[in-house]
Amino acid sequence: MRIDLHCHSTASDGTDTPAELMRAAAGVGLDVVALTDHDTTRGYAEALAALPEGLTLVTGAELSCRIDGVSLHLLAYLFDPEEPALLAERELVRDDRVPRAHAMIAKLNALGVPVTWEQVERIAVGGTVGRPHLASALVELGVVPTVSDAFTPEWLADGGRAFVDKHETDPLEAIRLVKSAGGVTVLAHPAAAKRGRTVSPEAIAAMAAAGLDGLEADHTEHDQDTRTRLRGLAKDLDLLVTGSSDYHGTRKTVALGENTTDPEVYGEIIRRATGAFPVPGTGGA
Repeated sequence: MRIDLHCHSTASDGTDTPAELMRAAAGVGLDVVALTDHDTTRGYAEALAALPEGLTLVTGAELSCRIDGVSLHLLAYLFDPEEPALLAERELVRDDRVPRAHAMIAKLNALGVPVTWEQVERIAVGGTVGRPHLASALVELGVVPTVSDAFTPEWLADGGRAFVDKHETDPLEAIRLVKSAGGVTVLAHPAAAKRGRTVSPEAIAAMAAAGLDGLEADHTEHDQDTRTRLRGLAKDLDLLVTGSSDYHGTRKTVALGENTTDPEVYGEIIRRATGAFPVPGTGGA
């Protein structure tokens, strides 16, 4: 069984539509794929309608959080997308992205980069606007060679010259909200240092005490030593360990299924979830 529990579509900052993502996942031989767009569930209906036979969809989202001044992402799986409190918090985070993008554009303009809101909006194709869309604009303008090169202190990394804060949920509150909506939580790429400061082991321990279910150890931005360290931390805190691609289509070089989750861990995630359940494909459009 090949299971990839962290993928993005055009509903946020991926380049594949939800339908294209489902077909691509089946095409590379995945058995299970999770749709985890940033702070939104807008891609669910299209993904479900296109779900090929033999592929199972796990519905989810990647929630924007902050603790001790450090931004982090919390993967939430199989929650009830209509649960009012979690829905309201997701909308609050998502709605703050537009004024934040305008503020980052203003900073980039002040630095001599002629990026415009119209350019960023075109790149986002109606998805939830985020830094990757601004990074793609910098690539289009020839400012940086790749999206990853935009996430440096010189440009868009946390605390960078063009960085602007946005509303982010306290992860302890986010864990509570997801659990109240019947979902399961996994801390995404906890040691991806290129993005900026990473959360401390003490903060992860606090999240575990609040009900965090797992750590995403196998990730393209974690080397082998880091993966081993995270596995040790997960064992100490009695957390599940997942692996995922964090696929964004052509916006990043990572391939679907580049990292995968153990079927036993996937089974435990399903067992813990009560808000929604994986959907097996029966042959979509």
